[in-house]
Amino acid sequence: MTEVKIRKGESVEKALRRLKKKLDREGIMRDIRAKRHFEKPCEKRRRKAARARINARRATYAAAL
Repeated sequence: MTEVKIRKGESVEKALRRLKKKLDREGIMRDIRAKRHFEKPCEKRRRKAARARINARRATYAAAL
């Protein structure tokens, strides 16, 4: 469980910002959004393959520079 303790003299807004940043770094919000709806295994494979194609394109572009 992710936890953020409020420091002495720290506002609640600032602590909330730190919590959101920590959740974002850990990828918790991404997982929650991804698991909000069921994704068929074939859709998952298709999404993963598309992501791999994009990464391969980026790698060849970076190598060309």
